[in-house]
Amino acid sequence: MKNNDVKDEFINRELSWLEFNDRVLEEAQDGNNPLLERLKFLSIVSSNLDEFFMVRVAAISDQVSADFETPDFSGLSPKEQLSAISIRSHKMIYDQYNCYNRSLIPALKKESLYFPKWKKLTEAQTIFVEDYYNNTIYPVLTPMVVDKSRPFPLVLNRSLNIGLLIENKDKEEGPIFATVQVPSVLRRYIELPYGIYDEDNMKDEGNKDFFEGNCFLLLEDIIKKFINTLFRGHEILAIGAYRIIRNADLDIDEEEADDLLMEIQQSLHKRKWGAVIRLEVDQDMDSELLMVLKEKFEVANDDIYQIAGPIDLTFLMKLSSLKGHDELKFAPIKPVVPHIFTEGLDIFETITKGDILIHHPYESFDPVVELVEQSAVDPKVLAIKQTLYRVSGKSPIVAALMKAAENGKQVTVLVELKARFDEENNIAWAKRLEQSGCHVIYGLVGLKTHSKILLIVRQEDMGIRRYVHLGTGNYNDVTAKIYTDISLFTNNPYIGSDASAIFNMLSGYSSLTKLYKLSVAPIGLREKFISLIREEGVNAIRGKKAVIIAKLNSLVDEEIIKALYEASRAGVKIDLIVRGICSLKPGVNRLSERISVRSIVGRFLEHSRIYYFYSGGEELVFASSADWMGRNLDRRVELLFPVEADVPKRKLLNILKLNLMDTEKARILDSSGFYSKVDRRGKEFLNSQEEFMQEVNNSLKELEVAITSDKEFKPIYKTE
Repeated sequence: MKNNDVKDEFINRELSWLEFNDRVLEEAQDGNNPLLERLKFLSIVSSNLDEFFMVRVAAISDQVSADFETPDFSGLSPKEQLSAISIRSHKMIYDQYNCYNRSLIPALKKESLYFPKWKKLTEAQTIFVEDYYNNTIYPVLTPMVVDKSRPFPLVLNRSLNIGLLIENKDKEEGPIFATVQVPSVLRRYIELPYGIYDEDNMKDEGNKDFFEGNCFLLLEDIIKKFINTLFRGHEILAIGAYRIIRNADLDIDEEEADDLLMEIQQSLHKRKWGAVIRLEVDQDMDSELLMVLKEKFEVANDDIYQIAGPIDLTFLMKLSSLKGHDELKFAPIKPVVPHIFTEGLDIFETITKGDILIHHPYESFDPVVELVEQSAVDPKVLAIKQTLYRVSGKSPIVAALMKAAENGKQVTVLVELKARFDEENNIAWAKRLEQSGCHVIYGLVGLKTHSKILLIVRQEDMGIRRYVHLGTGNYNDVTAKIYTDISLFTNNPYIGSDASAIFNMLSGYSSLTKLYKLSVAPIGLREKFISLIREEGVNAIRGKKAVIIAKLNSLVDEEIIKALYEASRAGVKIDLIVRGICSLKPGVNRLSERISVRSIVGRFLEHSRIYYFYSGGEELVFASSADWMGRNLDRRVELLFPVEADVPKRKLLNILKLNLMDTEKARILDSSGFYSKVDRRGKEFLNSQEEFMQEVNNSLKELEVAITSDKEFKPIYKTE
């Protein structure tokens, strides 16, 4: 296939990701969102971009350094990708700070939340800041000077620093460079006591109208103000804040590693020394100081970002949780525990009544925690087996697993050490689990274990019974409150048998010869998806109704995309709900005319993966831990599980239906790779996330009864 043909069929994954981050930025720009929530979205834009550069841009930079010129499947070479990424990223950061300076700061000011200039501080505030600097900041600071006897210091990835040029008494050798790290152990901003002078009415120093308000100063601004205390007797010629992003993608040779735990611990230290791939500096930084930084960090002009405001806006996340301003935040969500878990039965009796599906965060994560906690103390429970990918800092699930081991139960936990940027947290949990008596395994060589599965083996009067929990999201009680995910509880014996086989494969050398219900990557999941897609195409060719709906995070797998194109040409109606990256081009004549793609970005991170195939009227519905990405299908252990019971299946259909009806937070992808708002003409206003919140605020019992008894339940599609 020629490159030009490739470019006509696929969207570059990196540029698609940047478009996703731009949709997050839109939420910060949206004046209909509460003000402090807009700060949170702006913070997420920054943290997303940091990780994107540390991993994706770093990998492409490595390809360029190695003179690798082969284009990706969108037809762009590594150099072309870097150039396009740079142009798009510079525009995004410009738009981000335009939002911060022109929209958010004035809006904060209207709510009496200020970032005042020095001359606007009261005398009492000035004294407070001086005391805070002398007693709290100054003792932590470490000025580093570069001269003949002191080499350029290690500047940490993502650390905020202040660079300086100091007058050299030896005039012939030019100014001396120095740097001071802004302490990460201190809060990025401090709140000042008392009020502030009215900035709008302040004509001069003699006209100061005092009023109350919350005032904040940034740590780096305080350090700059008192920087002379670190270099007494020396004239400071130039000063400016800067920050670097390093290559942080770990390169681990698992085949040669005798101890994977130790290998990862050693690799984490290497992140400190990764090549600099982005340099952020104050917009008004002195040119000579900027040149020193550019040379020392060996960055090109395209990799320098001049920032019109505070460098690194991730501090806005903490500011967004400011107490006493509830009217500037989303109303708190109160996840509902499904009624079936509140009927007085123990959790095992509850699950034996039938499969139960929970939609997080609208429905509570508590039953998942309760299942592990009850299993830890139930005398009938013989064994607990679970995979852990990302867990919270104070995980109640991990605590329950440790308690179960201490109670003499057989506890096997697969802790994925290679969960990017959670490696250190997972290493700490793995060690604690081992100390408590759990059997901890670290997954399979060359594969990440990304599946979400919990197996409870229980001795009951009728014999051994297996209880299984399957999910689309991590066993993380914190993210379960902000990510949309699916949980399925079942004691289906076929799924139980499959779960046992999967854990035997993970912990030993057992091969998966036959599974009844579950599909596993990298052993057959790709083939399963391709088969389901092609079956719809065959049905369409035969004149039957054929529909595919997929809700997922990312779609970049070339083989899957080609299969979808083939199905579209055969006549299959395909609706894709892809939150993030999408390399498929919808709406292209004679290629993807019957494919639509939408993305929903809102208050909650859309994280669930749901796959629907009409299948001649059988309506097959699945949930999964896997996206349609090469890494998920070929390099990770993932699970696809069917949802067959009536009520759980209808709940998933309802999720897909409302997502496709969303006219507020949905954005529609066009064939050029850009997203636009839904054309609302003739459509009702509908925010799917708000609709789900409204549903759970109704009586869930009444809702489930209504769904079960609704013989006229409207299908997602009417027969055309």
